[in-house]
Amino acid sequence: MRNWLICCIGFLGLWLLPSPALAQSCQFTVPSMVFSGSTIPGTVINSMTSVTAECQGLLGLGRKVLVCPDLNEGSGGATAGGRKMLNGANVLNYQLFQDAARSIVWGSAIWPYAARAPGFLVEFTTILGPLLGGGSTTINLYGQIFAGQAAAPAGTYLSTFAGANATFRFRYDDGAGCATASGATGSPASFTTQITLSNDCMVTAQNIDFGPKGVLNSNVDQSGQVNVTCTPTVPYSISLGLGGTGTSPTTRKMTKAAESITYGLYQDSNRTVPWGNTIPTNTVAGTGNGTAQSITVYGRVPPQNTPSPGVYSDTIIVTVTY
Repeated sequence: MRNWLICCIGFLGLWLLPSPALAQSCQFTVPSMVFSGSTIPGTVINSMTSVTAECQGLLGLGRKVLVCPDLNEGSGGATAGGRKMLNGANVLNYQLFQDAARSIVWGSAIWPYAARAPGFLVEFTTILGPLLGGGSTTINLYGQIFAGQAAAPAGTYLSTFAGANATFRFRYDDGAGCATASGATGSPASFTTQITLSNDCMVTAQNIDFGPKGVLNSNVDQSGQVNVTCTPTVPYSISLGLGGTGTSPTTRKMTKAAESITYGLYQDSNRTVPWGNTIPTNTVAGTGNGTAQSITVYGRVPPQNTPSPGVYSDTIIVTVTY
């Protein structure tokens, strides 16, 4: 009887020892990363999401699990310069980063580029049962759509991370970091990076300076320009307001206190086609191509009674309708 008891106790003791492969398990959650904004200004668009690991292990209280969250290129593909989101044949270039400054790329141990995933630790701080410990850790995942992509057509662009594109390795922390590929693997449910681009336009304008003039006894002609950047294929119309006290496109007023100088704005260099704000009667139409399109505005001060010396000015509101 005594020998049997000794064998039984020895068997239970060996069964309770955790093995490297089966002693811990982890589940991962990554919400989709949704970008919001427009590429028309030509600046970057930032977004972020999170990576959460929940782990459990035998006799794990006080222990730590190292998680190596490898993210490959995604379904949109990648180059050494960045990942891609796709809308049919249209491409938006972007990247995933480990830091808020968007300077350290979040990569993978199994893709062909230099960037690697950040390792992070999950410490077992709770008791889940007589033999189990558990814990969770959440870290941020940062994204950036690169600047200079105003030529992208409207639509929904996305890339999906699932399966081999999101393989997370984990094991009890042994101090070796993520350089070694050992450990168990798991994957979050698929998540996407995505943005929906709507039609958009941006406008800037150059002032028209008629310069100094002593007597208004002849035409004074000068020109400026309006620069319009619109989403490709988007039709637009440019309206020029009548100014502070103008009554028509050719009877706008530059003022100084109660005095004024009459002037007009035109679509053509001969100053025969007025430019106003009635669509489509006296406005200028165009179609966006994702680049800045410059349209000249022709100004004329006709002969008129000359008011007292001084600086005369007016403010014109430029409106792009699309």
